[in-house]
Amino acid sequence: MVQDRVLPKISAPPAQITREEGLVLYEDMVLGRGFEDKCAEMYYRGKMFGFVHLYNGQEAVSTGVLRAMRSDDYVCSTYRDHVHALSAGVPARQVMAELFGKETGCSRGRGGSMHMFSAEHNVLGGFAFIGEGIPIATGAAFQTHYRRHALGDKTADQVTAAFFGDGTTNNGQFFECLNMAALWKLPILYVVENNKWAIGMAHERASSQTEIYQKASVFGMPGYEVDGMDVLAVRAIAQEAVARARAGEGPTLIECLTYRFRGHSLADPDELRSKDEKDEWLARDPIQQFERYLLSQNLASEEDLRGIDRKIQDLVDDAVEFAEQSPEPDPSELHRYIFADA
Repeated sequence: MVQDRVLPKISAPPAQITREEGLVLYEDMVLGRGFEDKCAEMYYRGKMFGFVHLYNGQEAVSTGVLRAMRSDDYVCSTYRDHVHALSAGVPARQVMAELFGKETGCSRGRGGSMHMFSAEHNVLGGFAFIGEGIPIATGAAFQTHYRRHALGDKTADQVTAAFFGDGTTNNGQFFECLNMAALWKLPILYVVENNKWAIGMAHERASSQTEIYQKASVFGMPGYEVDGMDVLAVRAIAQEAVARARAGEGPTLIECLTYRFRGHSLADPDELRSKDEKDEWLARDPIQQFERYLLSQNLASEEDLRGIDRKIQDLVDDAVEFAEQSPEPDPSELHRYIFADA
């Protein structure tokens, strides 16, 4: 059975949404799931190489947070970054091509699965080492703060979202950056995707304070624990945190209780987690829960939802075709992008 905090102690009430908002949220989550399922297929067919870490089960976090933000806000991710990039607006073609190592990828085929980057979409990168992206995200929030308060740029009101896992919250970067962000009231959301496992280490065995959101109190910043399988709950908390950040009221720590439906990576046989634990979380699939909500509230029909499913399947198939037909990086440009252009 799932132990400890299956349900959150603090959860946002269901947000009131319009039909249009509901369909946008549903489509974004379905895109994340369909894209990752196709990634698994391509990986096992030998189209992708290296480590590939999928996001299945955690879609409500990415959609709930990033759909509460603007397109000019900043996003910083981990090695589980494909869906964050998609939710931030990076086209599926570019993300898939990057996974294939092609020149048309969002990182020109140089980054691969764990290093999604797009200057155009303010995606600051996926980072392979845990905690590595937190200082980058904090720096992005600082530059927004500096431009507004030191340089007098009143248009500088962008917010940054830093995503990371539960295992990262025991690392030094986490504490140092939260301290700086609180001290300077930086416009940033620290989003913990607590999926209960740091590779093969159960969260309860690794942290002396298992309720991560409470670590925010040390720095005098708001901390929330939210049901990370409920997209509306995540969205409601994110909207509040974004509004605070944009108003100059500083950072927020959001702990999303979620679960990954696959192993740590596609090379992981996933033998450490019990069947009972996995089954209990699978029953709380965020997409299925939200589908039931849309239908029960008469915000969508079965035909609406199946139409979105078909649309996403076509989009993902198109992304694969685009990636397969795209050129490899030219060997003559091996050393390009190592240094910034003058």
